[in-house]
Amino acid sequence: MADEIKYEYKTVRTVRGTNGLLISKMQKDGWELVEQVQGTLRSTLTFRRPKKPLPWLLIGALVAVPVILAIVIGVASALSGGGEKKDESDKPVAAASEKPSATPAPTAAETTTTEVITPQNNPEFAALLKADSCDDANLDFATRHAGQTVAFNGSIVNMAPHGDYDTRYDFLLGPGDQGPNTTVGPAFKYEDVNTLDLKLTGKKIPATVDAGDKFRFVAEVREFNADQCIFFLNPVSTEVR
Repeated sequence: MADEIKYEYKTVRTVRGTNGLLISKMQKDGWELVEQVQGTLRSTLTFRRPKKPLPWLLIGALVAVPVILAIVIGVASALSGGGEKKDESDKPVAAASEKPSATPAPTAAETTTTEVITPQNNPEFAALLKADSCDDANLDFATRHAGQTVAFNGSIVNMAPHGDYDTRYDFLLGPGDQGPNTTVGPAFKYEDVNTLDLKLTGKKIPATVDAGDKFRFVAEVREFNADQCIFFLNPVSTEVR
């Protein structure tokens, strides 16, 4: 039917407890929630919204282009058909086969570097590091970049034993150099890790770490808990500053 509504669909995975924030944000953008599947830790939300129809003038133009192109090619072929046939051996070899591309393929190290999100190469991450720990920007960033790697200069805000363990800890991290006095930016957390998991690097690696120590953190984005305003990360490397 000509009047039948066509939809585009989008599926988003989020941490349980943050569904309301995400649903509200998606609805503001015109999306309608059609399915919600609750998992143990995560929820899968499916949204839809009507596709915008293409203007008839644009559709007509798109249809006309191939027809006009076919006519032009036919005329050009007819005009050039009267010339002498060249011997196949006289045909030049394609230029692409005579010399390699001027742009070399990126090395593995370069590829890895471009994949790391930093405040310098990602304005969204730069703004996040200056936002409040409960700001919606935390959930937005965690949802879009889960599994990707970020790097930033920060410090240990707090360090406490994880449960009853003596050698495993929960680290609370913040951007900047203020340590326990950090008041700006997300509350990043490494949960249930030991000091070896930090993968300490640098010229002078300390024997122990504590609140206030400053590092260059490289970490994998996990998820954001909106109820606790905690942004969970997994350590990749920790460089002494």
